[in-house]
Amino acid sequence: MTRKLFGTDGVRGTANAEPMTAETAMKLGMAAGHHFTRGSHRHTVVIGKDTRLSGYLLEPALTAGFISVGMDVVLLGPLPTPAVAMLTRSLRADLGVMISASHNPYEDNGIKLFGPDGYKLSDQAESAIEAHMENGLSAHLVAPSRLGRARRLDDAVGRYIEYTKNTFPRGLRLDGLKIVVDCANGAAYKVAPTILWELGAEVVPLGISPDGFNINKGCGSLATDALRSQVVAHGAHLGIALDGDADRVVLSDEQGMLIDGDQLMALIARTWRRNGNLKGDGVVATVMSNLGLERFLAAEGLSLHRTAVGDRYVLEKMRRDGFNVGGEQSGHIILSDHSTTGDGLVAALQVLAAIVESARPASEVLRLFTPLPQVLRNVRVPAALNGLVLDDRTVIAAIAAGESRLVGTGRLLIRRSGTEPLIRVMAEGEDDGVIGSVVGDIVGAIEKAAGVS
Repeated sequence: MTRKLFGTDGVRGTANAEPMTAETAMKLGMAAGHHFTRGSHRHTVVIGKDTRLSGYLLEPALTAGFISVGMDVVLLGPLPTPAVAMLTRSLRADLGVMISASHNPYEDNGIKLFGPDGYKLSDQAESAIEAHMENGLSAHLVAPSRLGRARRLDDAVGRYIEYTKNTFPRGLRLDGLKIVVDCANGAAYKVAPTILWELGAEVVPLGISPDGFNINKGCGSLATDALRSQVVAHGAHLGIALDGDADRVVLSDEQGMLIDGDQLMALIARTWRRNGNLKGDGVVATVMSNLGLERFLAAEGLSLHRTAVGDRYVLEKMRRDGFNVGGEQSGHIILSDHSTTGDGLVAALQVLAAIVESARPASEVLRLFTPLPQVLRNVRVPAALNGLVLDDRTVIAAIAAGESRLVGTGRLLIRRSGTEPLIRVMAEGEDDGVIGSVVGDIVGAIEKAAGVS
Protein backbone atom coordinates (compact mmCIF):
# COMPACT_ATOMS: atom_id res chain seq x y z
CA MET A 1 0.00 0.00 0.00
CA THR A 2 1.34 3.46 -0.94
CA ARG A 3 1.74 5.83 1.99
CA LYS A 4 0.22 9.29 1.61
CA LEU A 5 0.75 10.82 5.03
CA PHE A 6 4.12 9.39 6.06
CA GLY A 7 7.37 10.34 4.35
CA THR A 8 10.90 9.04 4.86
CA ASP A 9 10.95 10.24 8.48
CA GLY A 10 7.41 10.24 9.81
CA VAL A 11 4.84 12.94 9.06
CA ARG A 12 6.11 16.44 8.36
CA GLY A 13 4.83 19.78 7.13
CA THR A 14 4.11 23.40 7.93
CA ALA A 15 2.65 23.83 11.41
CA ASN A 16 -1.10 24.44 11.60
CA ALA A 17 -1.55 23.43 7.96
CA GLU A 18 -2.31 19.94 6.73
CA PRO A 19 -1.03 17.49 7.70
CA MET A 20 0.42 19.27 10.75
CA THR A 21 -2.94 20.33 12.22
CA ALA A 22 -4.40 19.52 15.59
CA GLU A 23 -7.20 17.56 13.92
CA THR A 24 -4.88 15.33 11.92
CA ALA A 25 -2.55 14.88 14.91
CA MET A 26 -5.49 13.73 17.05
CA LYS A 27 -6.62 11.29 14.36
CA LEU A 28 -3.06 10.01 14.00
CA GLY A 29 -2.96 9.41 17.76
CA MET A 30 -6.24 7.53 17.61
CA ALA A 31 -5.13 5.40 14.66
CA ALA A 32 -1.65 4.64 16.02
CA GLY A 33 -3.08 3.91 19.45
CA HIS A 34 -5.58 1.49 17.98
CA HIS A 35 -2.90 -0.19 15.85
CA PHE A 36 -0.67 -0.77 18.87
CA THR A 37 -3.41 -1.91 21.23
CA ARG A 38 -2.56 -5.57 21.46
CA GLY A 39 -3.63 -7.59 24.46
CA SER A 40 -5.59 -6.80 27.59
CA HIS A 41 -2.88 -4.92 29.53
CA ARG A 42 -3.01 -1.19 30.21
CA HIS A 43 -1.38 0.37 27.15
CA THR A 44 1.07 3.29 27.30
CA VAL A 45 2.57 5.78 24.86
CA VAL A 46 5.45 8.17 25.58
CA ILE A 47 5.54 11.58 23.87
CA GLY A 48 8.57 13.84 23.56
CA LYS A 49 9.08 17.03 21.57
CA ASP A 50 11.63 19.62 20.57
CA THR A 51 11.35 23.35 21.29
CA ARG A 52 9.13 24.57 18.44
CA LEU A 53 6.17 26.73 19.34
CA SER A 54 3.86 24.36 17.48
CA GLY A 55 4.76 21.57 19.89
CA TYR A 56 2.18 23.15 22.20
CA LEU A 57 -0.40 22.58 19.44
CA LEU A 58 0.44 19.01 18.52
CA GLU A 59 1.27 17.52 21.93
CA PRO A 60 -2.23 17.94 23.44
CA ALA A 61 -3.88 16.88 20.18
CA LEU A 62 -1.91 13.64 20.06
CA THR A 63 -2.55 13.12 23.77
CA ALA A 64 -6.31 13.47 23.24
CA GLY A 65 -6.20 10.95 20.40
CA PHE A 66 -4.34 8.34 22.42
CA ILE A 67 -6.50 8.83 25.51
CA SER A 68 -9.67 8.43 23.43
CA VAL A 69 -8.65 4.90 22.41
CA GLY A 70 -7.68 3.91 25.93
CA MET A 71 -3.94 4.58 26.00
CA ASP A 72 -2.17 6.16 28.97
CA VAL A 73 0.20 8.97 27.96
CA VAL A 74 3.58 9.76 29.50
CA LEU A 75 4.76 13.27 28.58
CA LEU A 76 8.52 13.75 28.46
CA GLY A 77 8.77 17.41 27.46
CA PRO A 78 11.72 18.62 25.33
CA LEU A 79 14.14 15.74 24.79
CA PRO A 80 16.20 14.41 21.87
CA THR A 81 14.58 11.92 19.51
CA PRO A 82 16.87 9.06 20.65
CA ALA A 83 15.76 9.71 24.24
CA VAL A 84 12.18 9.00 23.21
CA ALA A 85 13.25 5.75 21.57
CA MET A 86 15.22 4.75 24.68
CA LEU A 87 12.43 5.63 27.12
CA THR A 88 9.86 3.79 25.02
CA ARG A 89 11.80 0.61 25.72
CA SER A 90 12.78 1.50 29.28
CA LEU A 91 9.18 2.20 30.31
CA ARG A 92 7.91 -0.91 28.50
CA ALA A 93 5.61 1.36 26.50
CA ASP A 94 3.62 0.18 23.51
CA LEU A 95 4.49 3.20 21.37
CA GLY A 96 6.76 6.24 21.33
CA VAL A 97 6.17 9.59 19.65
CA MET A 98 8.58 12.43 18.90
CA ILE A 99 7.18 15.79 17.82
CA SER A 100 9.91 17.38 15.74
CA ALA A 101 10.87 18.46 12.25
CA SER A 102 14.53 17.77 13.00
CA HIS A 103 16.75 20.27 11.13
CA ASN A 104 13.86 22.23 9.55
CA PRO A 105 12.99 25.82 10.63
CA TYR A 106 10.48 26.49 13.39
CA GLU A 107 7.58 26.95 10.95
CA ASP A 108 7.65 23.21 10.23
CA ASN A 109 6.94 20.32 12.54
CA GLY A 110 6.68 16.57 12.34
CA ILE A 111 5.63 13.41 14.12
CA LYS A 112 7.91 10.38 14.35
CA LEU A 113 6.63 7.08 15.72
CA PHE A 114 8.55 4.31 17.45
CA GLY A 115 7.33 0.78 18.14
CA PRO A 116 7.63 -0.92 21.55
CA ASP A 117 11.13 -2.08 20.58
CA GLY A 118 12.29 1.53 20.18
CA TYR A 119 12.70 1.28 16.41
CA LYS A 120 11.00 3.52 13.88
CA LEU A 121 7.97 1.95 12.28
CA SER A 122 8.16 -0.03 9.08
CA ASP A 123 6.49 1.15 5.88
CA GLN A 124 3.89 -1.56 6.43
CA ALA A 125 2.99 -0.33 9.93
CA GLU A 126 2.72 3.25 8.70
CA SER A 127 0.48 2.13 5.85
CA ALA A 128 -1.75 0.27 8.31
CA ILE A 129 -2.08 3.38 10.49
CA GLU A 130 -3.03 5.45 7.45
CA ALA A 131 -5.65 2.85 6.56
CA HIS A 132 -7.18 3.18 10.05
CA MET A 133 -7.39 6.94 9.55
CA GLU A 134 -9.07 6.58 6.18
CA ASN A 135 -11.54 3.90 7.25
CA GLY A 136 -13.02 5.74 10.22
CA LEU A 137 -11.99 5.87 13.84
CA SER A 138 -15.21 6.27 15.80
CA ALA A 139 -15.61 2.50 16.23
CA HIS A 140 -12.33 2.43 18.19
CA LEU A 141 -13.33 4.98 20.83
CA VAL A 142 -13.43 3.40 24.27
CA ALA A 143 -16.08 3.66 26.96
CA PRO A 144 -15.68 6.48 29.52
CA SER A 145 -14.42 4.07 32.15
CA ARG A 146 -11.57 2.94 29.87
CA LEU A 147 -10.21 6.35 28.86
CA GLY A 148 -6.47 6.77 29.24
CA ARG A 149 -4.70 9.11 31.62
CA ALA A 150 -1.81 11.54 31.06
CA ARG A 151 1.12 12.31 33.35
CA ARG A 152 4.57 13.87 33.10
CA LEU A 153 7.79 11.96 33.70
CA ASP A 154 9.70 14.43 35.85
CA ASP A 155 13.08 12.68 35.68
CA ALA A 156 13.12 12.02 31.92
CA VAL A 157 16.09 14.36 31.40
CA GLY A 158 18.13 12.64 34.11
CA ARG A 159 17.37 9.19 32.77
CA TYR A 160 18.64 10.08 29.31
CA ILE A 161 21.75 11.79 30.68
CA GLU A 162 22.73 8.67 32.62
CA TYR A 163 21.94 6.38 29.70
CA THR A 164 24.11 8.43 27.34
CA LYS A 165 27.04 8.74 29.75
CA ASN A 166 27.05 4.96 30.13
CA THR A 167 27.87 4.60 26.41
CA PHE A 168 31.22 6.33 27.02
CA PRO A 169 34.00 3.83 27.77
CA ARG A 170 34.49 3.24 31.48
CA GLY A 171 37.83 4.50 32.76
CA LEU A 172 37.92 7.43 30.33
CA ARG A 173 37.09 11.05 31.10
CA LEU A 174 37.08 14.31 29.19
CA ASP A 175 39.26 16.16 31.70
CA GLY A 176 41.43 18.79 30.03
CA LEU A 177 39.25 19.10 26.93
CA LYS A 178 37.47 22.33 26.08
CA ILE A 179 34.45 21.59 23.92
CA VAL A 180 32.06 23.98 22.19
CA VAL A 181 28.62 22.41 21.82
CA ASP A 182 25.86 23.95 19.68
CA CYS A 183 22.46 22.61 20.69
CA ALA A 184 20.58 24.42 17.88
CA ASN A 185 18.17 25.93 20.43
CA GLY A 186 16.56 22.53 20.21
CA ALA A 187 15.74 19.41 22.15
CA ALA A 188 19.25 18.86 23.57
CA TYR A 189 19.69 22.33 25.04
CA LYS A 190 19.68 20.93 28.59
CA VAL A 191 21.14 17.47 28.22
CA ALA A 192 24.11 18.00 25.90
CA PRO A 193 26.11 20.51 27.99
CA THR A 194 25.33 18.52 31.15
CA ILE A 195 26.58 15.21 29.72
CA LEU A 196 29.86 16.73 28.56
CA TRP A 197 30.40 18.60 31.85
CA GLU A 198 29.68 15.53 33.99
CA LEU A 199 32.28 13.61 31.98
CA GLY A 200 34.86 16.25 32.84
CA ALA A 201 34.96 18.63 29.88
CA GLU A 202 35.08 22.39 30.02
CA VAL A 203 31.96 23.27 28.05
CA VAL A 204 31.24 26.34 25.95
CA PRO A 205 27.49 26.06 25.17
CA LEU A 206 25.76 27.64 22.17
CA GLY A 207 22.12 27.48 21.10
CA ILE A 208 20.74 26.88 24.61
CA SER A 209 18.11 29.63 24.74
CA PRO A 210 15.08 28.31 22.83
CA ASP A 211 12.14 30.68 22.45
CA GLY A 212 9.90 28.61 20.19
CA PHE A 213 11.08 30.42 17.06
CA ASN A 214 14.87 30.10 16.96
CA ILE A 215 15.37 26.35 16.62
CA ASN A 216 18.01 25.70 13.92
CA LYS A 217 18.08 29.44 13.12
CA GLY A 218 21.66 30.28 12.23
CA CYS A 219 22.88 27.48 14.47
CA GLY A 220 23.10 23.72 14.73
CA SER A 221 24.42 21.10 12.35
CA LEU A 222 23.21 22.87 9.19
CA ALA A 223 24.60 26.31 10.11
CA THR A 224 28.02 25.75 11.62
CA ASP A 225 29.72 29.13 11.11
CA ALA A 226 29.12 30.19 14.72
CA LEU A 227 30.33 26.87 16.09
CA ARG A 228 33.53 26.87 14.07
CA SER A 229 34.36 30.49 14.86
CA GLN A 230 33.78 29.92 18.57
CA VAL A 231 36.01 26.85 18.57
CA VAL A 232 38.86 28.98 17.25
CA ALA A 233 38.03 31.99 19.42
CA HIS A 234 37.99 29.93 22.63
CA GLY A 235 40.98 27.79 21.71
CA ALA A 236 38.74 24.74 22.09
CA HIS A 237 39.83 21.22 21.26
CA LEU A 238 36.61 20.33 19.43
CA GLY A 239 33.17 21.58 18.47
CA ILE A 240 29.95 19.56 18.40
CA ALA A 241 26.88 20.69 16.43
CA LEU A 242 23.55 18.95 16.89
CA ASP A 243 20.33 19.53 14.99
CA GLY A 244 16.94 20.43 16.43
CA ASP A 245 16.12 16.97 17.74
CA ALA A 246 19.75 15.88 18.29
CA ASP A 247 19.61 12.75 16.16
CA ARG A 248 22.38 14.06 13.93
CA VAL A 249 25.80 15.54 14.64
CA VAL A 250 28.70 17.14 12.81
CA LEU A 251 31.97 18.26 14.39
CA SER A 252 34.56 20.98 14.08
CA ASP A 253 38.22 20.27 14.72
CA GLU A 254 40.39 22.69 16.69
CA GLN A 255 41.18 24.60 13.48
CA GLY A 256 37.52 25.29 12.78
CA MET A 257 37.28 22.79 9.94
CA LEU A 258 34.01 20.88 9.56
CA ILE A 259 33.89 17.09 9.98
CA ASP A 260 30.88 15.36 8.42
CA GLY A 261 29.17 12.04 9.06
CA ASP A 262 31.29 10.13 6.57
CA GLN A 263 34.49 10.93 8.48
CA LEU A 264 32.80 10.07 11.78
CA MET A 265 31.66 6.68 10.49
CA ALA A 266 35.16 6.00 9.18
CA LEU A 267 36.72 6.77 12.58
CA ILE A 268 34.20 4.79 14.61
CA ALA A 269 34.38 1.79 12.27
CA ARG A 270 38.18 1.69 12.37
CA THR A 271 38.27 2.17 16.14
CA TRP A 272 35.67 -0.50 16.78
CA ARG A 273 37.38 -2.88 14.35
CA ARG A 274 40.65 -2.53 16.27
CA ASN A 275 38.85 -2.99 19.59
CA GLY A 276 37.06 -6.08 18.31
CA ASN A 277 33.64 -4.44 18.56
CA LEU A 278 32.74 -3.95 14.88
CA LYS A 279 30.11 -6.32 13.54
CA GLY A 280 29.64 -7.26 9.90
CA ASP A 281 33.11 -6.14 8.79
CA GLY A 282 31.66 -3.01 7.29
CA VAL A 283 29.50 0.07 7.50
CA VAL A 284 26.02 0.79 6.19
CA ALA A 285 25.54 4.23 4.62
CA THR A 286 23.31 5.83 2.00
CA VAL A 287 23.83 6.63 -1.65
CA MET A 288 24.86 10.14 -0.55
CA SER A 289 28.05 9.03 1.22
CA ASN A 290 31.29 10.03 -0.46
CA LEU A 291 33.25 7.64 -2.61
CA GLY A 292 36.24 8.53 -0.46
CA LEU A 293 34.62 6.73 2.47
CA GLU A 294 34.15 3.62 0.37
CA ARG A 295 37.79 3.65 -0.72
CA PHE A 296 39.04 4.20 2.85
CA LEU A 297 37.01 1.31 4.22
CA ALA A 298 38.22 -0.96 1.42
CA ALA A 299 41.82 -0.15 2.34
CA GLU A 300 40.99 -1.15 5.92
CA GLY A 301 39.57 -4.47 4.73
CA LEU A 302 36.02 -3.28 5.36
CA SER A 303 33.03 -2.90 3.08
CA LEU A 304 30.51 -0.09 2.52
CA HIS A 305 26.90 -1.08 1.96
CA ARG A 306 24.65 1.62 0.51
CA THR A 307 20.91 2.13 0.98
CA ALA A 308 18.30 4.66 -0.05
CA VAL A 309 18.45 8.03 1.73
CA GLY A 310 16.90 7.92 5.19
CA ASP A 311 18.24 6.58 8.45
CA ARG A 312 15.35 4.14 8.68
CA TYR A 313 16.64 2.35 5.57
CA VAL A 314 20.16 2.32 6.96
CA LEU A 315 18.86 0.75 10.15
CA GLU A 316 16.79 -1.85 8.29
CA LYS A 317 19.93 -2.98 6.47
CA MET A 318 21.93 -3.01 9.71
CA ARG A 319 19.36 -5.13 11.51
CA ARG A 320 18.86 -7.52 8.62
CA ASP A 321 22.55 -8.19 7.97
CA GLY A 322 24.11 -7.79 11.40
CA PHE A 323 25.99 -4.48 11.20
CA ASN A 324 26.39 -2.19 14.21
CA VAL A 325 27.76 1.00 12.58
CA GLY A 326 25.82 2.94 10.01
CA GLY A 327 24.57 6.39 9.14
CA GLU A 328 24.43 9.27 6.75
CA GLN A 329 26.87 11.88 5.52
CA SER A 330 24.58 14.50 7.08
CA GLY A 331 25.47 13.21 10.54
CA HIS A 332 22.79 10.67 11.39
CA ILE A 333 25.01 8.05 13.02
CA ILE A 334 23.43 4.81 14.21
CA LEU A 335 25.42 2.72 16.67
CA SER A 336 23.10 -0.18 17.29
CA ASP A 337 25.04 -1.50 20.27
CA HIS A 338 23.79 1.59 22.09
CA SER A 339 20.76 3.02 20.27
CA THR A 340 17.83 2.01 18.09
CA THR A 341 18.00 5.25 16.08
CA GLY A 342 20.47 7.99 15.24
CA ASP A 343 21.89 9.65 18.36
CA GLY A 344 24.13 12.67 17.89
CA LEU A 345 25.41 12.67 21.46
CA VAL A 346 26.21 8.96 21.59
CA ALA A 347 28.11 9.27 18.30
CA ALA A 348 29.99 12.34 19.56
CA LEU A 349 31.05 10.47 22.71
CA GLN A 350 32.48 7.61 20.65
CA VAL A 351 34.52 10.11 18.66
CA LEU A 352 35.66 11.84 21.85
CA ALA A 353 36.77 8.49 23.25
CA ALA A 354 38.99 7.94 20.20
CA ILE A 355 40.49 11.41 20.61
CA VAL A 356 41.16 10.89 24.32
CA GLU A 357 42.78 7.50 23.73
CA SER A 358 44.95 8.82 20.91
CA ALA A 359 46.13 11.93 22.83
CA ARG A 360 46.35 13.71 19.46
CA PRO A 361 44.58 16.83 18.12
CA ALA A 362 41.14 16.37 16.61
CA SER A 363 42.41 17.53 13.21
CA GLU A 364 44.77 14.53 13.10
CA VAL A 365 42.28 11.99 14.42
CA LEU A 366 39.18 12.97 12.45
CA ARG A 367 40.48 13.31 8.90
CA LEU A 368 40.97 9.76 7.73
CA PHE A 369 40.41 10.25 4.00
CA THR A 370 40.19 12.98 1.39
CA PRO A 371 36.64 13.23 0.05
CA LEU A 372 36.09 13.35 -3.67
CA PRO A 373 34.60 16.66 -4.84
CA GLN A 374 30.85 16.57 -4.44
CA VAL A 375 28.26 19.13 -5.57
CA LEU A 376 24.72 19.07 -4.23
CA ARG A 377 21.98 21.51 -5.27
CA ASN A 378 18.34 21.53 -4.19
CA VAL A 379 15.61 22.67 -6.55
CA ARG A 380 12.36 23.75 -4.92
CA VAL A 381 9.52 22.45 -7.08
CA PRO A 382 5.78 23.02 -6.57
CA ALA A 383 4.35 20.04 -4.70
CA ALA A 384 1.94 19.24 -7.55
CA LEU A 385 4.89 18.82 -9.94
CA ASN A 386 7.31 17.12 -7.57
CA GLY A 387 6.45 13.66 -8.82
CA LEU A 388 6.24 14.62 -12.50
CA VAL A 389 9.19 16.85 -13.30
CA LEU A 390 11.70 13.98 -13.43
CA ASP A 391 9.64 12.40 -16.22
CA ASP A 392 10.06 15.46 -18.46
CA ARG A 393 11.94 14.61 -21.66
CA THR A 394 14.44 17.47 -21.37
CA VAL A 395 15.21 16.49 -17.76
CA ILE A 396 15.68 12.85 -18.76
CA ALA A 397 18.03 13.94 -21.55
CA ALA A 398 20.05 16.19 -19.22
CA ILE A 399 20.45 13.35 -16.72
CA ALA A 400 21.55 10.92 -19.43
CA ALA A 401 24.11 13.43 -20.71
CA GLY A 402 25.45 13.95 -17.20
CA GLU A 403 25.80 10.23 -16.59
CA SER A 404 27.77 9.88 -19.81
CA ARG A 405 30.21 12.63 -18.76
CA LEU A 406 30.85 10.92 -15.40
CA VAL A 407 31.36 7.35 -16.61
CA GLY A 408 34.43 5.91 -14.92
CA THR A 409 35.26 9.07 -12.94
CA GLY A 410 32.26 9.72 -10.71
CA ARG A 411 28.59 9.22 -10.11
CA LEU A 412 25.29 11.10 -10.31
CA LEU A 413 22.31 10.97 -7.98
CA ILE A 414 18.94 12.66 -8.48
CA ARG A 415 16.17 12.12 -5.96
CA ARG A 416 13.04 13.66 -4.51
CA SER A 417 13.26 14.78 -0.90
CA GLY A 418 11.09 12.77 1.44
CA THR A 419 10.55 15.69 3.81
CA GLU A 420 10.38 18.83 1.62
CA PRO A 421 9.16 19.76 -1.92
CA LEU A 422 12.66 19.54 -3.32
CA ILE A 423 14.52 17.72 -6.05
CA ARG A 424 18.09 17.02 -4.91
CA VAL A 425 20.79 16.83 -7.60
CA MET A 426 24.19 15.50 -6.56
CA ALA A 427 27.28 14.74 -8.62
CA GLU A 428 30.57 13.35 -7.35
CA GLY A 429 33.80 12.88 -9.21
CA GLU A 430 37.46 13.63 -9.61
CA ASP A 431 37.02 16.91 -11.55
CA ASP A 432 35.34 19.87 -9.83
CA GLY A 433 34.60 21.61 -13.09
CA VAL A 434 32.90 18.61 -14.68
CA ILE A 435 30.63 17.81 -11.73
CA GLY A 436 29.68 21.48 -11.32
CA SER A 437 28.76 21.69 -14.98
CA VAL A 438 26.77 18.44 -14.85
CA VAL A 439 24.75 19.57 -11.83
CA GLY A 440 24.16 23.01 -13.36
CA ASP A 441 22.80 21.53 -16.59
CA ILE A 442 20.41 19.18 -14.77
CA VAL A 443 19.21 21.86 -12.34
CA GLY A 444 18.54 24.18 -15.27
CA ALA A 445 16.48 21.51 -17.03
CA ILE A 446 14.46 20.80 -13.87
CA GLU A 447 13.80 24.51 -13.25
CA LYS A 448 12.67 24.97 -16.85
CA ALA A 449 10.39 21.94 -16.74
CA ALA A 450 8.87 23.07 -13.41
CA GLY A 451 8.52 26.71 -14.44
CA VAL A 452 10.71 27.97 -11.59
CA SER A 453 13.99 29.86 -11.46
